[in-house]
Amino acid sequence: MPVGRLMRYVTAALAAVVVLSGCSGGGTAPVIVGEAKRGGTATVAEVNAFSSFNPYSADGNTDINSKIGYITHSGFYYLDDKAAVVRNDKFGRFEKVSDEPLKVKYTVNEGVKWSDGEAIDAGDLLLSWAAGSGYFDDADPMAGTGTRYFSTASDTSGLAGTVFPEVGGDGRSITLEYATPYADWEVAFDVGLPAHVVAAKSGLNDEEDLVELLRDSPRGDPEKPAVNTELKAVSDFWNSGFDTKALPDDPALYLSSGPYIVVDIVPEVSMRLVRNRDYVWGSEPWLDEINVRFTGALSGAVDALRNGQADIIAPQPSAGTEDVFAGLAEQGNTLERYNQSGYDHLDLNFSGPFASRDVREAFLKTVPRQAIVDAVVGDLQPDAKPLDSHVFLPAQPKYADTARNNGSTEFAEVDIEAAKELLDGETPTVRILYNRDNPNRAEAFALIRDSAALAGFRVEDGGQSSADWARSLGEEGHDAALLGWIGSSAGVSRVPQIFRTGAGSNFNGFSDTDADKAMEELARTTDLGKQDELLAEIDKQIWENAYGLPLYQTIGTTAFGPRITGVKSSSGPLGVWWNVWDWRLA
Repeated sequence: MPVGRLMRYVTAALAAVVVLSGCSGGGTAPVIVGEAKRGGTATVAEVNAFSSFNPYSADGNTDINSKIGYITHSGFYYLDDKAAVVRNDKFGRFEKVSDEPLKVKYTVNEGVKWSDGEAIDAGDLLLSWAAGSGYFDDADPMAGTGTRYFSTASDTSGLAGTVFPEVGGDGRSITLEYATPYADWEVAFDVGLPAHVVAAKSGLNDEEDLVELLRDSPRGDPEKPAVNTELKAVSDFWNSGFDTKALPDDPALYLSSGPYIVVDIVPEVSMRLVRNRDYVWGSEPWLDEINVRFTGALSGAVDALRNGQADIIAPQPSAGTEDVFAGLAEQGNTLERYNQSGYDHLDLNFSGPFASRDVREAFLKTVPRQAIVDAVVGDLQPDAKPLDSHVFLPAQPKYADTARNNGSTEFAEVDIEAAKELLDGETPTVRILYNRDNPNRAEAFALIRDSAALAGFRVEDGGQSSADWARSLGEEGHDAALLGWIGSSAGVSRVPQIFRTGAGSNFNGFSDTDADKAMEELARTTDLGKQDELLAEIDKQIWENAYGLPLYQTIGTTAFGPRITGVKSSSGPLGVWWNVWDWRLA
Protein backbone atom coordinates (compact mmCIF):
# COMPACT_ATOMS: atom_id res chain seq x y z
CA MET A 1 0.00 0.00 0.00
CA PRO A 2 -1.00 -0.49 0.47
CA VAL A 3 -4.62 4.11 -2.40
CA GLY A 4 -8.54 8.49 0.43
CA ARG A 5 -10.45 5.50 -0.82
CA LEU A 6 -7.52 3.27 0.02
CA MET A 7 -8.89 0.56 -2.21
CA ARG A 8 -5.70 -0.48 -0.74
CA TYR A 9 -2.39 -0.69 -2.36
CA VAL A 10 0.42 -2.03 -0.23
CA THR A 11 3.33 0.31 -0.88
CA ALA A 12 5.68 -2.58 -1.24
CA ALA A 13 7.85 -4.05 -3.97
CA LEU A 14 8.17 -7.01 -6.34
CA ALA A 15 9.95 -7.69 -9.60
CA ALA A 16 10.39 -7.79 -13.44
CA VAL A 17 10.94 -6.28 -17.01
CA VAL A 18 13.16 -5.05 -20.08
CA VAL A 19 16.74 -3.83 -19.85
CA LEU A 20 17.39 -0.38 -21.24
CA SER A 21 20.69 1.18 -22.12
CA GLY A 22 21.44 4.86 -22.54
CA CYS A 23 18.74 7.39 -23.33
CA SER A 24 15.28 6.29 -24.32
CA GLY A 25 13.64 7.31 -27.56
CA GLY A 26 16.43 6.50 -29.98
CA GLY A 27 15.32 6.10 -33.57
CA THR A 28 12.28 8.37 -33.23
CA ALA A 29 11.68 10.98 -35.88
CA PRO A 30 12.63 14.51 -34.79
CA VAL A 31 9.86 16.61 -33.30
CA ILE A 32 9.21 20.00 -34.88
CA VAL A 33 9.10 22.77 -32.28
CA GLY A 34 5.51 23.67 -31.46
CA GLU A 35 4.08 20.58 -33.15
CA ALA A 36 2.56 17.75 -31.11
CA LYS A 37 3.48 14.47 -32.73
CA ARG A 38 2.41 10.95 -31.82
CA GLY A 39 4.99 8.23 -31.37
CA GLY A 40 8.27 7.88 -29.54
CA THR A 41 9.46 6.22 -26.37
CA ALA A 42 9.65 7.23 -22.71
CA THR A 43 11.36 5.52 -19.80
CA VAL A 44 10.07 5.45 -16.23
CA ALA A 45 12.28 4.47 -13.28
CA GLU A 46 10.35 2.70 -10.51
CA VAL A 47 11.92 1.65 -7.23
CA ASN A 48 9.87 -1.52 -6.78
CA ALA A 49 9.83 -4.45 -9.17
CA PHE A 50 6.99 -6.27 -10.88
CA SER A 51 5.67 -9.66 -9.72
CA SER A 52 2.14 -10.35 -10.97
CA PHE A 53 -0.28 -9.74 -13.82
CA ASN A 54 -3.10 -9.97 -11.27
CA PRO A 55 -3.00 -6.73 -9.26
CA TYR A 56 -6.45 -7.51 -7.81
CA SER A 57 -5.30 -10.39 -5.60
CA ALA A 58 -4.07 -9.94 -2.04
CA ASP A 59 -0.56 -11.08 -3.02
CA GLY A 60 -0.42 -9.24 -6.35
CA ASN A 61 -1.82 -5.95 -5.08
CA THR A 62 1.42 -3.96 -4.83
CA ASP A 63 2.09 -0.49 -6.14
CA ILE A 64 4.02 -1.43 -9.29
CA ASN A 65 1.77 -4.37 -10.19
CA SER A 66 -1.21 -2.04 -9.93
CA LYS A 67 0.42 0.59 -12.15
CA ILE A 68 1.24 -1.95 -14.87
CA GLY A 69 -2.23 -3.48 -14.48
CA TYR A 70 -3.79 -0.06 -14.93
CA ILE A 71 -2.13 0.69 -18.29
CA THR A 72 -2.78 -2.83 -19.62
CA HIS A 73 -6.45 -2.92 -18.61
CA SER A 74 -9.43 -0.79 -19.45
CA GLY A 75 -12.79 -0.43 -17.78
CA PHE A 76 -15.95 1.55 -17.16
CA TYR A 77 -14.25 4.39 -15.29
CA TYR A 78 -11.02 5.73 -13.84
CA LEU A 79 -10.12 8.25 -11.15
CA ASP A 80 -8.41 11.49 -12.12
CA ASP A 81 -5.75 13.35 -10.12
CA LYS A 82 -8.47 14.80 -7.87
CA ALA A 83 -10.00 11.34 -7.21
CA ALA A 84 -13.06 12.25 -9.27
CA VAL A 85 -14.77 9.44 -11.18
CA VAL A 86 -14.33 9.79 -14.96
CA ARG A 87 -16.59 7.48 -16.92
CA ASN A 88 -15.15 5.81 -20.01
CA ASP A 89 -18.10 5.68 -22.38
CA LYS A 90 -15.86 4.37 -25.16
CA PHE A 91 -15.46 1.14 -23.17
CA GLY A 92 -19.03 0.79 -21.98
CA ARG A 93 -21.55 2.27 -19.65
CA PHE A 94 -22.96 1.67 -16.21
CA GLU A 95 -26.19 3.13 -14.95
CA LYS A 96 -28.34 2.97 -11.88
CA VAL A 97 -31.60 1.48 -13.05
CA SER A 98 -33.32 1.35 -9.68
CA ASP A 99 -32.95 2.88 -6.20
CA GLU A 100 -35.19 0.47 -4.28
CA PRO A 101 -33.69 -2.01 -4.52
CA LEU A 102 -30.42 -0.54 -5.75
CA LYS A 103 -29.72 -1.98 -9.21
CA VAL A 104 -26.79 -1.07 -11.45
CA LYS A 105 -26.41 -2.31 -15.02
CA TYR A 106 -23.00 -2.64 -16.70
CA THR A 107 -22.72 -3.00 -20.47
CA VAL A 108 -19.51 -3.42 -22.48
CA ASN A 109 -19.57 -1.82 -25.93
CA GLU A 110 -19.34 -3.98 -29.02
CA GLY A 111 -15.82 -4.31 -30.40
CA VAL A 112 -14.05 -4.08 -27.03
CA LYS A 113 -11.66 -7.01 -26.78
CA TRP A 114 -8.64 -8.61 -25.20
CA SER A 115 -5.35 -8.48 -27.10
CA ASP A 116 -5.87 -12.07 -28.31
CA GLY A 117 -9.02 -10.93 -30.13
CA GLU A 118 -11.55 -12.39 -27.69
CA ALA A 119 -14.42 -10.04 -26.86
CA ILE A 120 -14.76 -8.66 -23.34
CA ASP A 121 -18.21 -9.87 -22.38
CA ALA A 122 -20.60 -10.88 -19.64
CA GLY A 123 -18.37 -13.82 -18.68
CA ASP A 124 -15.56 -11.42 -17.80
CA LEU A 125 -17.98 -9.28 -15.81
CA LEU A 126 -19.35 -12.31 -13.98
CA LEU A 127 -15.89 -13.55 -13.03
CA SER A 128 -14.97 -10.10 -11.74
CA TRP A 129 -18.13 -10.05 -9.63
CA ALA A 130 -17.45 -13.56 -8.28
CA ALA A 131 -13.93 -12.57 -7.24
CA GLY A 132 -14.94 -9.25 -5.70
CA SER A 133 -18.10 -10.31 -3.89
CA GLY A 134 -17.04 -13.31 -1.80
CA TYR A 135 -20.46 -14.69 -2.79
CA PHE A 136 -19.30 -18.31 -2.73
CA ASP A 137 -17.23 -18.11 0.46
CA ASP A 138 -18.31 -20.21 3.40
CA ALA A 139 -15.31 -19.40 5.58
CA ASP A 140 -15.73 -18.49 9.24
CA PRO A 141 -12.52 -16.58 10.10
CA MET A 142 -13.09 -16.84 13.84
CA ALA A 143 -13.81 -20.58 13.82
CA GLY A 144 -11.19 -21.33 11.17
CA THR A 145 -13.64 -23.37 9.10
CA GLY A 146 -14.85 -23.26 5.51
CA THR A 147 -13.28 -21.89 2.34
CA ARG A 148 -12.44 -18.45 1.07
CA TYR A 149 -12.19 -18.88 -2.70
CA PHE A 150 -10.95 -15.71 -4.37
CA SER A 151 -8.21 -14.01 -2.37
CA THR A 152 -9.05 -10.51 -3.52
CA ALA A 153 -7.33 -7.47 -2.01
CA SER A 154 -10.42 -5.25 -2.18
CA ASP A 155 -13.18 -5.18 0.38
CA THR A 156 -15.96 -7.63 -0.44
CA SER A 157 -18.61 -6.28 1.91
CA GLY A 158 -20.23 -4.09 -0.74
CA LEU A 159 -20.61 -6.61 -3.53
CA ALA A 160 -21.37 -9.29 -0.91
CA GLY A 161 -24.70 -7.54 -0.54
CA THR A 162 -25.70 -8.44 -4.10
CA VAL A 163 -27.68 -11.39 -5.37
CA PHE A 164 -26.38 -13.45 -8.29
CA PRO A 165 -26.20 -11.03 -11.24
CA GLU A 166 -28.70 -10.97 -14.06
CA VAL A 167 -26.86 -11.64 -17.32
CA GLY A 168 -28.14 -9.63 -20.27
CA GLY A 169 -29.39 -11.23 -23.46
CA ASP A 170 -26.77 -9.31 -25.45
CA GLY A 171 -23.99 -11.32 -23.76
CA ARG A 172 -22.18 -8.10 -22.88
CA SER A 173 -23.99 -6.93 -19.77
CA ILE A 174 -24.85 -7.84 -16.21
CA THR A 175 -27.07 -6.16 -13.63
CA LEU A 176 -26.12 -6.06 -9.96
CA GLU A 177 -28.89 -5.88 -7.38
CA TYR A 178 -27.97 -4.84 -3.83
CA ALA A 179 -30.00 -6.01 -0.85
CA THR A 180 -29.34 -2.70 0.91
CA PRO A 181 -28.10 0.73 -0.22
CA TYR A 182 -24.35 0.83 -0.82
CA ALA A 183 -22.40 4.07 -0.43
CA ASP A 184 -19.63 3.19 -2.87
CA TRP A 185 -21.73 1.67 -5.65
CA GLU A 186 -20.21 3.96 -8.28
CA VAL A 187 -16.67 2.64 -7.68
CA ALA A 188 -17.62 -0.84 -6.49
CA PHE A 189 -17.14 -2.81 -9.68
CA ASP A 190 -15.16 -3.04 -12.89
CA VAL A 191 -13.68 -5.64 -15.26
CA GLY A 192 -10.78 -7.73 -14.00
CA LEU A 193 -9.09 -10.77 -15.56
CA PRO A 194 -10.00 -12.58 -18.82
CA ALA A 195 -12.59 -15.25 -18.02
CA HIS A 196 -11.75 -17.40 -21.05
CA VAL A 197 -8.13 -17.70 -19.87
CA VAL A 198 -9.07 -18.48 -16.26
CA ALA A 199 -11.53 -21.10 -17.49
CA ALA A 200 -9.01 -22.85 -19.75
CA LYS A 201 -6.22 -22.77 -17.17
CA SER A 202 -8.41 -24.20 -14.41
CA GLY A 203 -9.50 -27.27 -16.37
CA LEU A 204 -12.79 -26.12 -17.89
CA ASN A 205 -13.54 -26.41 -21.58
CA ASP A 206 -14.35 -22.77 -22.22
CA GLU A 207 -15.80 -19.58 -20.80
CA GLU A 208 -19.35 -20.89 -21.15
CA ASP A 209 -18.47 -23.71 -18.75
CA LEU A 210 -17.18 -21.14 -16.28
CA VAL A 211 -20.38 -19.10 -16.52
CA GLU A 212 -22.41 -22.28 -16.00
CA LEU A 213 -20.27 -23.26 -13.02
CA LEU A 214 -20.78 -19.89 -11.36
CA ARG A 215 -24.50 -19.94 -12.10
CA ASP A 216 -24.96 -23.46 -10.70
CA SER A 217 -22.82 -23.04 -7.60
CA PRO A 218 -24.73 -22.21 -4.39
CA ARG A 219 -24.05 -19.17 -2.29
CA GLY A 220 -21.57 -19.98 0.48
CA ASP A 221 -23.01 -20.72 3.91
CA PRO A 222 -20.57 -20.63 6.86
CA GLU A 223 -23.06 -22.72 8.85
CA LYS A 224 -22.79 -25.50 6.26
CA PRO A 225 -19.31 -25.35 4.73
CA ALA A 226 -18.65 -27.61 1.75
CA VAL A 227 -15.74 -27.40 -0.69
CA ASN A 228 -16.72 -26.77 -4.31
CA THR A 229 -13.76 -28.46 -6.03
CA GLU A 230 -14.37 -27.05 -9.52
CA LEU A 231 -14.78 -23.53 -8.19
CA LYS A 232 -11.72 -24.01 -5.99
CA ALA A 233 -9.65 -24.85 -9.08
CA VAL A 234 -10.88 -21.66 -10.74
CA SER A 235 -10.17 -19.46 -7.74
CA ASP A 236 -6.78 -21.07 -7.08
CA PHE A 237 -5.67 -20.15 -10.59
CA TRP A 238 -7.16 -16.66 -10.27
CA ASN A 239 -5.26 -16.22 -6.99
CA SER A 240 -1.80 -17.23 -8.17
CA GLY A 241 -1.79 -18.28 -11.82
CA PHE A 242 -0.83 -14.81 -13.06
CA ASP A 243 2.04 -14.36 -10.61
CA THR A 244 5.44 -14.13 -12.30
CA LYS A 245 8.59 -12.07 -12.33
CA ALA A 246 9.35 -12.96 -15.95
CA LEU A 247 7.37 -12.80 -19.16
CA PRO A 248 5.33 -16.04 -19.36
CA ASP A 249 5.80 -18.35 -22.33
CA ASP A 250 2.03 -18.35 -22.78
CA PRO A 251 0.76 -14.92 -23.98
CA ALA A 252 -2.66 -15.74 -22.52
CA LEU A 253 -1.22 -14.95 -19.09
CA TYR A 254 -0.52 -11.31 -19.94
CA LEU A 255 -3.36 -10.24 -22.20
CA SER A 256 -4.12 -6.56 -22.42
CA SER A 257 -7.37 -4.66 -22.79
CA GLY A 258 -5.73 -1.28 -22.29
CA PRO A 259 -3.53 1.17 -24.17
CA TYR A 260 -0.30 -0.82 -23.71
CA ILE A 261 0.87 -4.45 -23.94
CA VAL A 262 3.85 -5.94 -22.11
CA VAL A 263 6.31 -7.46 -24.59
CA ASP A 264 9.46 -8.06 -22.57
CA ILE A 265 10.63 -8.44 -18.98
CA VAL A 266 14.04 -8.80 -17.42
CA PRO A 267 13.16 -10.00 -13.90
CA GLU A 268 13.76 -7.33 -11.26
CA VAL A 269 15.55 -5.17 -13.84
CA SER A 270 13.19 -3.80 -16.51
CA MET A 271 10.00 -4.09 -18.54
CA ARG A 272 8.98 -2.94 -22.01
CA LEU A 273 5.46 -2.11 -23.11
CA VAL A 274 4.28 -1.18 -26.59
CA ARG A 275 1.16 0.56 -27.73
CA ASN A 276 -1.89 -1.67 -28.21
CA ARG A 277 -2.76 -0.80 -31.81
CA ASP A 278 -6.28 -2.25 -31.48
CA TYR A 279 -7.13 -0.08 -28.49
CA VAL A 280 -9.83 2.44 -29.46
CA TRP A 281 -12.08 2.20 -26.38
CA GLY A 282 -10.31 4.86 -24.33
CA SER A 283 -8.05 7.88 -24.62
CA GLU A 284 -5.56 7.38 -27.45
CA PRO A 285 -1.99 7.30 -26.09
CA TRP A 286 0.70 9.49 -27.63
CA LEU A 287 3.72 7.27 -27.02
CA ASP A 288 4.45 4.09 -28.97
CA GLU A 289 6.55 2.53 -26.24
CA ILE A 290 7.11 2.78 -22.50
CA ASN A 291 10.10 1.24 -20.79
CA VAL A 292 10.27 0.70 -17.04
CA ARG A 293 13.51 0.37 -15.07
CA PHE A 294 13.35 -1.20 -11.61
CA THR A 295 16.04 0.51 -9.57
CA GLY A 296 15.51 -1.00 -6.12
CA ALA A 297 16.38 2.29 -4.42
CA LEU A 298 15.54 5.98 -4.54
CA SER A 299 19.10 6.92 -5.46
CA GLY A 300 19.01 4.57 -8.44
CA ALA A 301 15.86 6.22 -9.77
CA VAL A 302 17.31 9.72 -9.38
CA ASP A 303 20.58 8.66 -11.01
CA ALA A 304 18.64 7.22 -13.96
CA LEU A 305 16.92 10.58 -14.53
CA ARG A 306 20.13 12.52 -14.03
CA ASN A 307 22.03 10.31 -16.48
CA GLY A 308 19.36 10.37 -19.18
CA GLN A 309 18.39 6.73 -18.62
CA ALA A 310 14.89 7.70 -17.48
CA ASP A 311 12.43 10.44 -18.36
CA ILE A 312 10.09 10.14 -15.36
CA ILE A 313 10.63 9.12 -11.74
CA ALA A 314 8.31 9.16 -8.73
CA PRO A 315 10.28 7.74 -5.78
CA GLN A 316 9.29 8.18 -2.14
CA PRO A 317 11.88 10.46 -0.49
CA SER A 318 13.09 10.36 3.09
CA ALA A 319 14.90 12.72 5.43
CA GLY A 320 18.49 13.30 4.44
CA THR A 321 17.91 12.59 0.75
CA GLU A 322 17.63 16.20 -0.42
CA ASP A 323 21.19 16.07 -1.75
CA VAL A 324 20.19 13.16 -4.00
CA PHE A 325 17.83 15.49 -5.89
CA ALA A 326 20.29 18.38 -6.00
CA GLY A 327 20.95 19.80 -9.43
CA LEU A 328 18.01 18.15 -11.20
CA ALA A 329 16.25 21.46 -11.88
CA GLU A 330 19.46 22.96 -13.26
CA GLN A 331 19.54 20.12 -15.77
CA GLY A 332 16.12 21.20 -17.05
CA ASN A 333 14.10 18.66 -15.05
CA THR A 334 10.80 19.47 -13.35
CA LEU A 335 10.60 18.51 -9.65
CA GLU A 336 7.32 18.30 -7.69
CA ARG A 337 6.68 17.32 -4.06
CA TYR A 338 3.28 16.65 -2.46
CA ASN A 339 1.48 14.78 0.32
CA GLN A 340 0.27 11.37 -0.78
CA SER A 341 -3.10 9.96 0.20
CA GLY A 342 -1.33 7.24 2.13
CA TYR A 343 0.59 6.52 5.30
CA ASP A 344 3.13 4.14 6.83
CA HIS A 345 2.16 2.18 9.91
CA LEU A 346 3.08 -0.57 12.35
CA ASP A 347 0.56 -3.42 12.68
CA LEU A 348 0.66 -6.06 15.43
CA ASN A 349 -0.58 -9.61 14.83
CA PHE A 350 -3.38 -10.68 17.17
CA SER A 351 -1.59 -13.97 17.86
CA GLY A 352 1.65 -15.21 19.41
CA PRO A 353 3.12 -12.78 21.96
CA PHE A 354 0.70 -10.08 20.82
CA ALA A 355 -2.41 -12.17 21.52
CA SER A 356 -2.34 -10.38 24.88
CA ARG A 357 -3.64 -6.83 24.81
CA ASP A 358 -1.28 -5.86 27.61
CA VAL A 359 1.72 -6.97 25.57
CA ARG A 360 0.42 -5.10 22.52
CA GLU A 361 -0.10 -1.94 24.53
CA ALA A 362 3.31 -2.29 26.17
CA PHE A 363 5.02 -2.59 22.81
CA LEU A 364 3.19 0.39 21.34
CA LYS A 365 4.24 2.53 24.31
CA THR A 366 7.87 1.92 23.35
CA VAL A 367 7.53 3.05 19.73
CA PRO A 368 9.34 6.39 19.21
CA ARG A 369 6.95 7.82 16.65
CA GLN A 370 8.30 11.37 16.68
CA ALA A 371 11.85 10.08 16.28
CA ILE A 372 10.68 8.00 13.30
CA VAL A 373 8.99 11.05 11.76
CA ASP A 374 12.14 13.12 12.27
CA ALA A 375 14.32 10.41 10.73
CA VAL A 376 12.09 9.68 7.76
CA VAL A 377 10.24 12.90 7.00
CA GLY A 378 12.69 15.39 8.50
CA ASP A 379 12.87 18.66 6.57
CA LEU A 380 10.68 17.35 3.76
CA GLN A 381 7.66 18.59 5.70
CA PRO A 382 8.11 21.43 8.22
CA ASP A 383 7.00 20.62 11.78
CA ALA A 384 5.97 17.09 10.78
CA LYS A 385 4.08 15.21 13.49
CA PRO A 386 3.13 11.55 13.91
CA LEU A 387 -0.17 10.54 12.34
CA ASP A 388 -2.86 10.16 15.02
CA SER A 389 -5.64 8.40 13.11
CA HIS A 390 -6.01 5.08 11.32
CA VAL A 391 -8.79 6.36 9.04
CA PHE A 392 -8.27 10.11 8.48
CA LEU A 393 -5.35 12.12 7.10
CA PRO A 394 -4.39 15.58 8.48
CA ALA A 395 -5.91 17.57 5.61
CA GLN A 396 -9.35 16.04 6.19
CA PRO A 397 -11.75 18.19 8.28
CA LYS A 398 -12.56 15.40 10.78
CA TYR A 399 -8.92 14.56 11.53
CA ALA A 400 -8.14 16.97 14.38
CA ASP A 401 -11.34 16.31 16.33
CA THR A 402 -10.98 12.55 15.91
CA ALA A 403 -7.33 12.56 16.98
CA ARG A 404 -8.26 14.33 20.22
CA ASN A 405 -10.84 11.70 21.15
CA ASN A 406 -9.76 8.35 19.70
CA GLY A 407 -7.23 7.36 22.36
CA SER A 408 -4.12 8.15 20.34
CA THR A 409 -2.90 10.49 23.10
CA GLU A 410 -2.05 7.39 25.18
CA PHE A 411 0.77 6.71 22.73
CA ALA A 412 1.88 10.26 22.04
CA GLU A 413 5.15 9.83 23.96
CA VAL A 414 7.45 6.89 24.60
CA ASP A 415 6.76 5.49 28.09
CA ILE A 416 9.22 2.74 28.92
CA GLU A 417 8.21 2.50 32.58
CA ALA A 418 4.54 2.02 31.71
CA ALA A 419 5.56 -0.66 29.20
CA LYS A 420 7.60 -2.49 31.84
CA GLU A 421 4.68 -2.37 34.24
CA LEU A 422 2.36 -3.92 31.65
CA LEU A 423 4.89 -6.65 30.88
CA ASP A 424 5.23 -7.49 34.58
CA GLY A 425 8.66 -9.04 34.20
CA GLU A 426 8.04 -10.77 30.86
CA THR A 427 10.59 -10.37 28.04
CA PRO A 428 8.67 -11.28 24.87
CA THR A 429 10.48 -12.03 21.62
CA VAL A 430 8.81 -10.40 18.61
CA ARG A 431 9.74 -10.53 14.96
CA ILE A 432 8.98 -7.58 12.68
CA LEU A 433 8.43 -8.03 8.94
CA TYR A 434 9.32 -5.15 6.61
CA ASN A 435 10.85 -4.38 3.24
CA ARG A 436 14.56 -4.17 4.02
CA ASP A 437 15.21 -2.48 0.66
CA ASN A 438 13.04 0.48 1.71
CA PRO A 439 15.31 2.85 3.71
CA ASN A 440 12.33 4.46 5.46
CA ARG A 441 11.11 1.10 6.80
CA ALA A 442 14.64 0.01 7.71
CA GLU A 443 15.14 3.22 9.69
CA ALA A 444 11.80 2.81 11.47
CA PHE A 445 12.61 -0.80 12.35
CA ALA A 446 15.97 0.11 13.90
CA LEU A 447 14.43 2.85 16.05
CA ILE A 448 11.59 0.58 17.20
CA ARG A 449 13.99 -2.29 17.98
CA ASP A 450 16.30 -0.16 20.11
CA SER A 451 13.51 1.54 22.04
CA ALA A 452 11.53 -1.66 22.70
CA ALA A 453 14.65 -3.31 24.08
CA LEU A 454 14.65 -0.76 26.92
CA ALA A 455 11.38 -2.28 28.17
CA GLY A 456 12.57 -5.87 27.86
CA PHE A 457 11.35 -6.81 24.37
CA ARG A 458 13.66 -8.86 22.19
CA VAL A 459 13.00 -7.63 18.68
CA GLU A 460 14.12 -9.83 15.79
CA ASP A 461 14.78 -8.55 12.29
CA GLY A 462 12.24 -10.08 9.90
CA GLY A 463 13.19 -7.87 6.96
CA GLN A 464 12.91 -9.40 3.50
CA SER A 465 13.81 -8.25 0.02
CA SER A 466 11.49 -5.97 -1.89
CA ALA A 467 10.62 -8.85 -4.21
CA ASP A 468 9.36 -11.14 -1.45
CA TRP A 469 8.26 -9.37 1.72
CA ALA A 470 4.69 -8.40 0.72
CA ARG A 471 3.76 -12.03 0.10
CA SER A 472 4.58 -12.81 3.72
CA LEU A 473 2.07 -10.35 5.17
CA GLY A 474 -0.75 -12.86 5.57
CA GLU A 475 1.53 -15.73 6.54
CA GLU A 476 3.09 -16.90 9.79
CA GLY A 477 6.69 -16.19 10.74
CA HIS A 478 6.34 -12.67 12.08
CA ASP A 479 4.53 -10.88 14.92
CA ALA A 480 4.33 -7.37 13.52
CA ALA A 481 4.78 -5.62 10.19
CA LEU A 482 5.86 -2.21 8.95
CA LEU A 483 3.99 -1.34 5.76
CA GLY A 484 2.04 1.39 4.01
CA TRP A 485 -1.36 1.96 2.48
CA ILE A 486 -1.95 4.40 -0.33
CA GLY A 487 -5.20 5.13 -2.10
CA SER A 488 -7.55 7.78 -3.39
CA SER A 489 -10.32 9.65 -1.61
CA ALA A 490 -13.17 8.07 -3.58
CA GLY A 491 -15.54 6.20 -1.30
CA VAL A 492 -15.12 4.63 2.14
CA SER A 493 -14.52 0.97 1.29
CA ARG A 494 -10.84 1.36 2.19
CA VAL A 495 -11.70 1.01 5.88
CA PRO A 496 -13.55 -2.35 5.92
CA GLN A 497 -11.02 -3.63 3.39
CA ILE A 498 -8.32 -3.32 6.05
CA PHE A 499 -10.09 -3.65 9.39
CA ARG A 500 -13.19 -5.83 8.91
CA THR A 501 -12.96 -9.36 10.32
CA GLY A 502 -11.58 -11.68 7.63
CA ALA A 503 -11.22 -8.89 5.02
CA GLY A 504 -8.77 -9.25 2.14
CA SER A 505 -6.27 -6.75 3.51
CA ASN A 506 -6.73 -7.66 7.16
CA PHE A 507 -3.34 -9.33 7.51
CA ASN A 508 -2.97 -9.26 11.30
CA GLY A 509 -6.19 -11.00 12.38
CA PHE A 510 -7.87 -7.96 13.94
CA SER A 511 -11.51 -8.57 14.84
CA ASP A 512 -13.90 -6.41 16.83
CA THR A 513 -17.67 -6.93 16.83
CA ASP A 514 -18.52 -3.27 17.44
CA ALA A 515 -16.12 -2.13 14.72
CA ASP A 516 -17.59 -4.68 12.30
CA LYS A 517 -21.11 -3.40 12.99
CA ALA A 518 -20.01 0.18 12.41
CA MET A 519 -18.33 -0.83 9.14
CA GLU A 520 -21.50 -2.58 8.00
CA GLU A 521 -23.45 0.62 8.64
CA LEU A 522 -20.71 2.66 6.93
CA ALA A 523 -21.13 0.65 3.73
CA ARG A 524 -24.87 1.44 3.69
CA THR A 525 -24.56 5.14 4.55
CA THR A 526 -24.54 7.76 1.81
CA ASP A 527 -24.71 10.78 4.14
CA LEU A 528 -21.16 12.20 4.28
CA GLY A 529 -21.56 13.58 7.80
CA LYS A 530 -22.76 10.25 9.11
CA GLN A 531 -19.88 8.54 7.32
CA ASP A 532 -17.42 10.74 9.22
CA GLU A 533 -19.13 9.90 12.52
CA LEU A 534 -18.89 6.17 11.81
CA LEU A 535 -15.26 6.47 10.69
CA ALA A 536 -14.42 8.26 13.95
CA GLU A 537 -16.18 5.51 15.92
CA ILE A 538 -14.25 2.81 14.04
CA ASP A 539 -10.99 4.67 14.60
CA LYS A 540 -11.62 4.72 18.34
CA GLN A 541 -12.30 0.97 18.40
CA ILE A 542 -9.04 0.31 16.55
CA TRP A 543 -7.03 2.38 19.05
CA GLU A 544 -8.78 0.75 22.03
CA ASN A 545 -7.72 -2.67 20.76
CA ALA A 546 -4.03 -1.62 20.60
CA TYR A 547 -4.11 -2.62 16.94
CA GLY A 548 -0.88 -0.88 16.01
CA LEU A 549 0.26 2.64 15.23
CA PRO A 550 -0.05 4.95 12.25
CA LEU A 551 3.37 6.54 11.85
CA TYR A 552 3.34 9.32 9.26
CA GLN A 553 1.65 10.49 6.07
CA THR A 554 3.86 9.63 3.14
CA ILE A 555 5.33 12.26 0.85
CA GLY A 556 5.49 11.84 -2.91
CA THR A 557 7.98 13.22 -5.37
CA THR A 558 7.69 13.43 -9.14
CA ALA A 559 10.52 14.47 -11.41
CA PHE A 560 10.59 14.38 -15.19
CA GLY A 561 12.98 15.47 -17.89
CA PRO A 562 12.67 18.18 -20.55
CA ARG A 563 11.98 15.78 -23.41
CA ILE A 564 8.66 14.62 -21.96
CA THR A 565 5.42 16.50 -21.28
CA GLY A 566 1.86 15.67 -20.20
CA VAL A 567 3.04 14.29 -16.85
CA LYS A 568 0.71 15.19 -13.96
CA SER A 569 1.13 14.04 -10.37
CA SER A 570 -1.66 12.38 -8.42
CA SER A 571 -1.60 11.79 -4.67
CA GLY A 572 -3.35 8.46 -5.18
CA PRO A 573 -1.94 4.94 -5.66
CA LEU A 574 -1.21 5.31 -9.37
CA GLY A 575 0.88 8.44 -8.99
CA VAL A 576 1.91 9.81 -12.39
CA TRP A 577 0.55 6.74 -14.23
CA TRP A 578 -3.11 7.78 -13.96
CA ASN A 579 -2.97 9.74 -17.27
CA VAL A 580 -0.33 7.71 -19.12
CA TRP A 581 -2.14 8.39 -22.42
CA ASP A 582 -1.26 12.10 -22.11
CA TRP A 583 2.51 11.53 -21.93
CA ARG A 584 4.24 12.72 -25.07
CA LEU A 585 7.53 13.99 -26.39
CA ALA A 586 8.00 17.69 -25.77
